[in-house]
Amino acid sequence: MPILTVFTPAYNRAHTLPRTYVSLQKQDCKEFIWLIVDDGSSDNTAELVKEWQQQNSGFEIRYVYKENGGMHTAHNVAYENIDTELNVCIDSDDVLAEGAIRKIIKKWEAVKEQGYAGIVGLDADMNTGKIIGTDFGTNISDTTLTGFYSRGGRGDKKLVYRTEIIKQYPPYPVFDGEKYVALAYKYRLIDQKYKLAVLNDILCNVEYQQDGSSMNMYRQYVRNPKGFAFWRKICMQYPESKKRMILDCVHYCSSSQLAHNSKFIKESPKPLLTLLCVPMGWLLTSYIRRKAKA
Repeated sequence: MPILTVFTPAYNRAHTLPRTYVSLQKQDCKEFIWLIVDDGSSDNTAELVKEWQQQNSGFEIRYVYKENGGMHTAHNVAYENIDTELNVCIDSDDVLAEGAIRKIIKKWEAVKEQGYAGIVGLDADMNTGKIIGTDFGTNISDTTLTGFYSRGGRGDKKLVYRTEIIKQYPPYPVFDGEKYVALAYKYRLIDQKYKLAVLNDILCNVEYQQDGSSMNMYRQYVRNPKGFAFWRKICMQYPESKKRMILDCVHYCSSSQLAHNSKFIKESPKPLLTLLCVPMGWLLTSYIRRKAKA
């Protein structure tokens, strides 16, 4: 039984998913399972995966279909279906870096008895080869995500979690009519108790799609205000820093205003700070609405 599941949420990504598959085929270590969670695709994703399952790829391919609900709901379904010791998400428009599986397993064998929640590695730009944001440097052997970013670290990182740990925490909440909750919700909770072992190597090459959530954030704010307000509450409960907590509070006010929640001050983990941030929240709300229309 492999110790690692690579899971890929996919929504109408039949045009990019093949390159993800090819990157898995090219791995020099095939000790993993590939789990595709189809988030209600209307293209030929299912047919593609069926073809791949019939090929001799050298690794097991699993497929789960669900109704469209957004990335966070696909992660919920993935965690319900993973039975390996470790798991890592590779998006349907990304590719696994050369030797990534071998590097992950080798690192885990070296640190698995030290109580870590998993491993954190690097993402790189698919087109330029440059690291996304900053690397970890040479003097850091472990970190939390919160700690890394609070020390000035930048950019998306590749997260490999112990399955038994990530399943200990609540699933991502689902709000009626909305399809976005920050994936960092679970990671922030895990940060309060566990660290991640640092693997200062590129594990994934990424390309941000024009129709992806990262490229449409202002529209996401408008379309998913309850999900964003929920995330900002978590950030205020477990802040990166005092400065960041104020910024999160302003965003909480804005998202609550967009959600037409009149009780948001009472529901805030920091009600006094929230009251003070209301005017700035209205300014941010006005700015977001303008940008979302652009």
